[in-house]
Amino acid sequence: MYLKIRAVDVVRVRPERLGDELQVVVKEMLQEKLEGRMDKKIGMVIAILDVVDIKEGRIIIGDAGVYYETVFDALVFRPKMQEIVEGEVVEIVEFGAFVEIGPLDGLLHISQITDEYISYDEKGAKLVTKDTGRTLGEGDKLRARIVAISLNERDPGDSKIGLTMRQPGLGKLEWLEEEREKEKKKV
Repeated sequence: MYLKIRAVDVVRVRPERLGDELQVVVKEMLQEKLEGRMDKKIGMVIAILDVVDIKEGRIIIGDAGVYYETVFDALVFRPKMQEIVEGEVVEIVEFGAFVEIGPLDGLLHISQITDEYISYDEKGAKLVTKDTGRTLGEGDKLRARIVAISLNERDPGDSKIGLTMRQPGLGKLEWLEEEREKEKKKV
């Protein structure tokens, strides 16, 4: 999910910043250029942690800036198939729930919540199970598994992550605690 990676990129330092401390300027340029960006191979860049090495600068004819090849450490968010995640429901809709899992939201489709029939309570903005009367609403914490990933590099907010809770050990945290209590009483 969250990884610390070491990467290499070229940073252009504008001429007005050339007198400032190079380490600080390069880190700021990397933050401006990369933070919040999505790459299908490495994931979403959350933060530039540290500038490890700055190579000698290069000047290009007709450009007053200086280009530095830079080695740096970054924190990235990379969802993986079949990974178990915990998140918070941020929106309930007729067809399921949107769950915040890090910087992106995943969709928990109504068919992937439980084996029971589920109805949508529009007034209460909740999903309600028919047999047990359990509810899922905004602010509820849950544990789910990633079953589909479609990352969009151009618009990271348009990335799609599919979730399921239809296996043992997955579900709303409250429901999981209830199940643990039932198991304790059996023993």
